[in-house]
Parts: sequence; structure tokens; C-alpha cells
Amino acid sequence: MKEIVFVENDSKQFEQAMNEEMQKSTHHFEAELLKLRTGRAHTSLVEDIMVECYGEAPMPLKNVAALSAPDARLIVIQPWDPDIIPTIEKAIMSSEVGITPNVDGKIIRLVLPEMSSSRREELVKILGKKLEETKVSIRNVRKNFNNLIRDAKKDKKISENFFNRLSDLLQSITDKWIEKAEALSKKKETELKSF
Repeated sequence: MKEIVFVENDSKQFEQAMNEEMQKSTHHFEAELLKLRTGRAHTSLVEDIMVECYGEAPMPLKNVAALSAPDARLIVIQPWDPDIIPTIEKAIMSSEVGITPNVDGKIIRLVLPEMSSSRREELVKILGKKLEETKVSIRNVRKNFNNLIRDAKKDKKISENFFNRLSDLLQSITDKWIEKAEALSKKKETELKSF
């Protein structure tokens, strides 16, 4: 969080800083939503799976292999080094993807099963969990900013009146970002249930 200089009766800098911080949480949530599959194959489903190879720190799958989705229910993974195929296979098996990889020579195929109603329900539960994590993240930003203005009031950098206005602004911006996250979640839930 960047430094905020409080200017009495000017809440623009405060509002901008809050929006930037809360937007980070929402962007992260949007990226997580891409990973929840809706029946169509998409490389974002697997590209960030961490693969331990070469005795180094784990790397995202997209950094060690070419990824493609040639049709609606297939993801093809072609590692640049065929020696790491067992490691990639292990990483996929231990991820939340829930798909068993098929190794075919120097490529790995992930065939997405038809969406069953139980899988849809499971994905909706995962969606709910991710939404709650996002809300907690947004509320943590609110808490940090609330502490900031409370300390500014205590140190007499801002008046009681301005503190109250900033508190109201803080709550309205928090509500706005939580509503946005809920709208994204509702849209994704509709997608999950309609395929």
C-alpha cells in the first residue's frame, strides 16, 4: 500500500488508493474464475500448476511446456524437455483439476469429462470458497485503511468530521467491490450450471 498524505476535506487520494488495493483482490478472483472449467477446455485450467523440476524452485506449467486446447474437451501439454513428463503428470494428479493425464510419447493429453451434476455442485462449492476468500481479502484492505485513518485521527492529522466522512467512504467502496465480486461469482455459477 502506498503512502497516503491526508489533506483535510480532500478524499480523492484516499479513495484512489483504496480502489487500487481492492481491485487487486478482484483481479485475483477473476483469474481464479478462469481456472474453474465450464465444460470447455482452456489452457488457463492448467497453466499455473506448479511443477518441480531440475531440483529448482517449482515453476508454472506454462514455463516448462507448450499448452494448447485443440478442441472443446482436450488440453495438450508438450513439455520442452520430455524427461520431465513424469513430474508434470505428478503435479497434475496432485492439483485441484481432477483430471487424469494420458501420456502419449512426448505429449500429455487431458481429456475433460462431460460435466456431471455432482461435478457441477463441487465446482459451485469451490466457487463459493473462492468468493469468500476474495471478500476476506477486500475486508482486510478495509481494515488496513480503517487503521490508517484511525491513527491519523488519533495523531490529530485529520478532524473527527473528516474521519467520519472517510469511514463512510471506506464502507461504500468496500460494499462496491464486494458487490462486484458477488456479481462475477453469480455469472460464473450460471455458466457452471448451464453447461
